[in-house]
Amino acid sequence: MNFSIATAALIAIVPAVNALAPVFVPDSTKFAYGLPGSLDPVGAFDPLGFCEGKDFETIKQYREAELQHGRVAMLAAIGMLVTEEPIEFHPLFESNIKDIGPAIRHLDEVRAVSPQFFELLGVVIGGFELNRALTGWTAPGDVFGSGRVFNEDYFTGDVGFDPLGLAPTDEAEFYELHTKELQNGRLAMLGIAGIIAQELVNGKEIFVNLGLAENRFDPSSVPIQF
Repeated sequence: MNFSIATAALIAIVPAVNALAPVFVPDSTKFAYGLPGSLDPVGAFDPLGFCEGKDFETIKQYREAELQHGRVAMLAAIGMLVTEEPIEFHPLFESNIKDIGPAIRHLDEVRAVSPQFFELLGVVIGGFELNRALTGWTAPGDVFGSGRVFNEDYFTGDVGFDPLGLAPTDEAEFYELHTKELQNGRLAMLGIAGIIAQELVNGKEIFVNLGLAENRFDPSSVPIQF
C-alpha cells in the first residue's frame, strides 16, 4: 500500500474526541487510588502485589492496559462464537452460509485469498491507536520532564467513544458502568484464553466440541492446510 494513501486513510479515521468521564481525584488511602473496578467481596484483589507501593501514574498504566485488553477480549469472544457453528455469521469471509472451521484459523484463510486485507486492517487499528495516543498520552518529548505517561486530565480508557450515548453524566453512575466494563473485560480475557487453548488443542469449534452443534467442517474446502 502506498505510504501517502495509508497515511491519509489513517488521519481520516481518527475522530475528534471529547472526554466522557467526570474529573477523577485520586485517593491514596484506597486500593488502586480509588479507581473504579473493585467489587466486594474481593475489592482489593491483588494476590501478587502488583499495586503495592506504586504511584498513581503507574496504577493508571496498569488500569489502561487491563481495560484495553478487556475490550479486545470482549470483541474477540463474541467474534469467535458467532463465526462458528451453529451461528456461522462471517460476512467478511464468505458470502454464503458455509462452515469454514475454527475461528482461530479464519484470518489465515483471509491471508491466503486476500493478503491486502491485512494492510487495511493495520491502517484501521493504527488509526484507533493513534486516536488513543493523541487523547491520553503525554507527548514523547515531555514524558521525562513531567514524569507522566498520560495527560494529567486523562481518565483511563476514556477516548470519547460512545456512539450510542450510553455514558451517564452522573459521576457515581459513570463509575459503576466503568466497573461493569472492567469486570466483563476480565471475564472475557479468561474466556477467550480458554477458547483459544481448546481450539489449538483439538482443532474443533467451540459448540461442536461441547456437543451442541454438528461438525460440518470440511478442511479440503478452505485454502489452507489444517
